[in-house]
Amino acid sequence: MMQDRDALDWIDAPSPNFDDRMLPVSIIVLHYTGMQSAEEAITRLRDPEAKVSSHYVVAEDGQILRLVDERQRAWHAGRSHWRGVTDINSASVGIEIVNPGHEFGYRPFPDEQIDAVIRLTADIKHRHGITRGNVVGHSDIAPARKQDPGELFPWGRLARLRLALPRPTKGLMDPGWTDAGFVLALERFGYDVADPLAATVAFQRRFRPELIDGTIDAECRMILLALLLPKPQGDD
Repeated sequence: MMQDRDALDWIDAPSPNFDDRMLPVSIIVLHYTGMQSAEEAITRLRDPEAKVSSHYVVAEDGQILRLVDERQRAWHAGRSHWRGVTDINSASVGIEIVNPGHEFGYRPFPDEQIDAVIRLTADIKHRHGITRGNVVGHSDIAPARKQDPGELFPWGRLARLRLALPRPTKGLMDPGWTDAGFVLALERFGYDVADPLAATVAFQRRFRPELIDGTIDAECRMILLALLLPKPQGDD
């Protein structure tokens, strides 16, 4: 059945993999499917034995499938943490974006696909009153396990529409933190820092994707300090 709301169309493709929410929706989590084809990914997300699902899947041509009603808890986040929330599945809407991912030939996301992701994210964000800082990638909430949606995802396009935080570029100052101080600040921002290197890599993948080396340098410190300020300023 095709749904139509303010030019946002989707096809219902129900998955049996859901249960009841325990928390109100406050987070949007963006993933890539990380499988060789869209068909393979959708089949798995609807397979009761796989025990995984998402609320939506966005194909490369921009077609949106709805697998789980937003009122229900989809199973997309796994063991994860963001800003003190550990039951991310209960608190989030999960969007799977078709892309083979790092294992099967990671590639740029087509414009038609990102256009659809933007429309969908804007709709969800508005309806649930979600803040920009809570529109995150799977790697942000599970840095030791995940890389998606990855360094090729155009976060800047979402940031320019105030759908995600920008990469800070203005008024940057190096606070001169030690590496341990940077990790504490990263935890304050929202990351799980149980694995400090993984958390640093996830931060770089999201906010400094041209150099993902796990090294805490002045640029990382400056970006993180700006993000902790009330209104980070960027070109996005």
